[in-house]
Amino acid sequence: MRILHTMLRVGNLQRSIDFYTRILGMQLLRTTDRPQQQYALAFVGFEGNPAQAEIELTYNYGVEQYEMGTAYGHVAIQVADARAACERIRAAGGKVTRDAGPVAGGSTVIAFVQDPDGYKIELIERAEPGTAPD
Repeated sequence: MRILHTMLRVGNLQRSIDFYTRILGMQLLRTTDRPQQQYALAFVGFEGNPAQAEIELTYNYGVEQYEMGTAYGHVAIQVADARAACERIRAAGGKVTRDAGPVAGGSTVIAFVQDPDGYKIELIERAEPGTAPD
């Protein structure tokens, strides 16, 4: 088994695609529009790698905003340099909500950004794939 995707409901599909592709550097992998069922989907991910989980952006026709709730935490993305990623995201118009720095009680460098719908995305600095944070 493996995780395939995480689904996020979004209020404006094109705005969300722009954020995840232009600001975070993901690729738009595929889209589906189901007018009869009143929804559209866009899948985004890195490098088109089928071994990595994707994010499914779901737009329900006519719904421009969702309540975040208290159960959602964040999506985590590995980056080689969290400070540089924050600078690039800010320069592209993205919102950094926690600047790069060590996690409380540890040494792993993390940062947080927010997508246009308010979803938090954690950037975890790791030079090597598969290394565990502390």
